[in-house]
Order: sequence, then C-alpha cells, then structure tokens
Amino acid sequence: MKKIVAVCGITCTECPAFIATQKNDDSKRRQVAEEWSKAYNNEIKPEQINCNGCLPGLGIHQQLHTCEIKKCGIERKIQNCAHCIDYKCERLSRFLENVPDAGRNLEEIHKQLPK
Repeated sequence: MKKIVAVCGITCTECPAFIATQKNDDSKRRQVAEEWSKAYNNEIKPEQINCNGCLPGLGIHQQLHTCEIKKCGIERKIQNCAHCIDYKCERLSRFLENVPDAGRNLEEIHKQLPK
C-alpha cells in the first residue's frame, strides 16, 4: 500500500482505524475501539472506527469527532499542515505533543518545500 500522509501528518496507511476500514475487519475495529477508549478516556464504539483517510479523493472520512485540523486544511486548500503559512500553529503543536510520528512526517515534508 502506498504511504498516505493526512493533513495533520499521521501516516494513514499505518493507522489502525484506516487499516481496519480498508480490510473491513470488524474484529480489528473492536480492538482499536477498546484501545482508544482506554487511551483517550472516552467511550469509542467499533462502528465509529471507519476511516478512508481525510485527503481529497480517498473517499468519505468518518471519524470520532470533527477534526479541526482537517477542517482548517480544507479551508486553506493545503495538502497538509507542512504547506501552511502558519506552520506550526498552536492547534497543530498541541496535537503533535501526543502524536510525535506525525510531527516527524510534517517536518520532513516542510524541509523539502521551496523557501
């Protein structure tokens, strides 16, 4: 599977919700819901674990809550946050504290952009 990086920098193709959706694997959805419920101290149901990625052309993206980072990226018409004039805004910085791999992805992309 080709590597897909979301607006926020998460590698979709490594995300358990994305993988469960692509494989249509209900047991994996249950496992992810249980793990995320504990990790985020919030009840997450297996039927909420459905994601085709948030980039245009990947299909419908359903997620547990409205993603403000995705919404911002769409409004600004950017591929991901690394392309944003306000890179790293406060919202993104707070998110990346919990998802350092996403931050590394965005840093790599940002370094390759023309200055």
